Amino acid sequence: MRYYIIAGEASGDLHGSNLMKGLYQEDGTAQIRFWGGDLMDEVYRANASEDGGGLVHHYREGAVMGITDVMAKAGRLLANIRSCKEDILAWKPDVVVLIDYPGFNMKIAKFAHAAGMKVFYYIAPKTWASREGRNRKLKSYVDKLFIVFPFEIPYFESRNIPFIYRGNPLLDAVDNSAAMSETRAAFLDRNGLEDKPSIAILAGSRKAEVSRTLPVAMEVADRLHCLPEYADYVFLVAGAPSRSEDEYRAIIGGRDYVKLVFGETYGIVHHSRAAIINSGTASLEAALIGTPQVVVWSTTPFTAFIGRKVLRVFDHIKYISLGNLIADKLVFRELIQEDFTADMVCTEIRRMIEDLDYRHEMLSGYAQIRNELGGKGSSAAVARAMMEELCK
Repeated sequence: MRYYIIAGEASGDLHGSNLMKGLYQEDGTAQIRFWGGDLMDEVYRANASEDGGGLVHHYREGAVMGITDVMAKAGRLLANIRSCKEDILAWKPDVVVLIDYPGFNMKIAKFAHAAGMKVFYYIAPKTWASREGRNRKLKSYVDKLFIVFPFEIPYFESRNIPFIYRGNPLLDAVDNSAAMSETRAAFLDRNGLEDKPSIAILAGSRKAEVSRTLPVAMEVADRLHCLPEYADYVFLVAGAPSRSEDEYRAIIGGRDYVKLVFGETYGIVHHSRAAIINSGTASLEAALIGTPQVVVWSTTPFTAFIGRKVLRVFDHIKYISLGNLIADKLVFRELIQEDFTADMVCTEIRRMIEDLDYRHEMLSGYAQIRNELGGKGSSAAVARAMMEELCK
């Protein structure tokens, strides 16, 4: 069968790559054409024959964050949507598989449905957190929703939206990662790092996230570095594949106790004592890896104002982090907007490292999160379910 998959961000590229592995494994005739990134492209090149599929558009060319960023890049987004529609029509897939990225993918869902194509949505739009009006579109344009969080089950059941739940793919992504089995010595040697205790900094994958998160993180690094008990620590910045080294260097400057490393996010988190993480999928990954973390998030005042207005309608949403939502309690701290200061981050980092009872309590919460997500094999199970749906 012919699958047209659209992922618009780094997390979507990760999930898309694992889904593609499952599709190639389950469907011996699979032909896949996609919008995504390097991980999806790697899977395609390892499995595909000359079938006219492959990478059409890399997500780094169109990632946006927040209302103001969307407005600034509106022309490019519209051009990408037109290009995507034309390419789908030309390739004539059996199904269009949309992965998260709702601002773009909801438009494609409407188009593909109108064109008479099957539409699957993998990793549902977070309508339980905002823009609940999208549920009407999901009912109208999507043949089957594939959800990945247990707390979504009662929500979509109550909205009468057909869905399939086969666990969360991050369990496989983390547990099967080479980073989880690599020794600390090998990790340090391969990346040219000294054997010093480290604190991970994951500033996000979008330009706006990095420009807001990293300067505060550098202030945290400066303050901790001045303390005798942290003088030997190194701060490992995980470079996002969609960002250039120059963007990071402009903010990191000449700090020799801050190291920038690309393509090693899991390893950086795994071998660090604690992590500062911009809210997103990375915070759930850190919980599954088992590294204590503090989640931070900030945006423009206008976007924050709109976001808070929206969230007041959804009074059941208590947290911004997926891990805390899954556990239904505050397993790790969330420092949002005005609370995201160097003082508060420093205090939390020190508590996670120095207060062993606090650290143990957080790791116990991580065990609960992992248990709630179910077992392994989610990506392959979703691929099988998609094939079953197409064969009905």
